[in-house]
Amino acid sequence: MSTETLHLNIDRADGSLQRLIGLVERRGFHIDGITMRDEGAARRIEMAVRGRDDARCTRTLGRQIDKLFGVTRVSASASTFHPEVAA
Repeated sequence: MSTETLHLNIDRADGSLQRLIGLVERRGFHIDGITMRDEGAARRIEMAVRGRDDARCTRTLGRQIDKLFGVTRVSASASTFHPEVAA
């Protein structure tokens, strides 16, 4: 199964990141990497995910993420994950 990168905006509310990560894991996906940047009242997240097996569909995962309160999915792409490294 290939890794896909989800680009998300999430509110900086208590527990919002925990709810997002919990949903991804409960739906049968591994998180291969995650970067996060604060942008005022929101956070910009890039999360590299892959299914535990071939039956997992990231489009379905995206629709489930869209239903989370305070989360806006910007896009998904099948690409290599490149976390930023602080100098």
